[in-house]
Amino acid sequence: MPLGLVLYESGMKLSHVYFPITSIVSLLYVLEDGGSAEIAVVGNEGVVGISIFMGGESTPSRAVVQSAGYGLRLRADATSIEFNRAGPVMHLLLRYTQALITQMSQTAVCNRHHTLDQQLCRWLLLSLDRLRGSDLIMTQELIANMLGVRREGVTEAALKLQSAGLIRYARGHISVIDRPGLERRTCECYEVVRKEYDRLLPNIEAV
Repeated sequence: MPLGLVLYESGMKLSHVYFPITSIVSLLYVLEDGGSAEIAVVGNEGVVGISIFMGGESTPSRAVVQSAGYGLRLRADATSIEFNRAGPVMHLLLRYTQALITQMSQTAVCNRHHTLDQQLCRWLLLSLDRLRGSDLIMTQELIANMLGVRREGVTEAALKLQSAGLIRYARGHISVIDRPGLERRTCECYEVVRKEYDRLLPNIEAV
C-alpha cells in the first residue's frame, strides 16, 4: 500500500474492505472545489470500508494511504456473509465502528475549537499509535490536506513543535523525539479518542 494510493473515491461502490497492517489510511471528506480535510485515520486497529457491512455500499469520503506499508483486503461479498452470521465478527466490527464514529466526531470538534499546533499534535499521536516506530514520512502539502489548512500554517505549527524540542522535521520526514511532551501539548481530543478505542477494543493488540 504505497503512499498516496487511493483505495476508494467518494460515492464509489466498494469492492473490498482493507485491513492495514503496517500502513495507515486517511479518510478524507472532499469538497467540490477540491479542498479536503481528514475525518479519521485507520491503522492496524481497524478496517477501511465499513459501509460494506453497514448497508450503504458507498460513502461520501475518500480513503488514501497516509503512511506506506502492508495491508490485507477481503472481498465485499465475503465480508457481508461473515457479518450477517451475527457472530463474534459482527460484534467486533460494530464496536470498531462505534470507536471510529467517536474519532470522527472528536476530529470535527478539534478542528473547530483548538489551535493548529494542538491539532497537529493530535494527528501525530494518532498516527504514532498505529505505527511501530516514531518516524513518519509526510510532506507539508499532505499534512495540510489532512488538516484542511494552508501549507504555511502547517509549516508554522511544525516549527513551533520543533522549537519546543518535541519533533524533528526535514524534507517530509517527521521524527517524534518527545512523545510525553506532545501528549502534554495536545488538546483533550486525543485522550478522548484513545480511551474510547481502549474501552471498545480492549483485546485488540497492535500487530
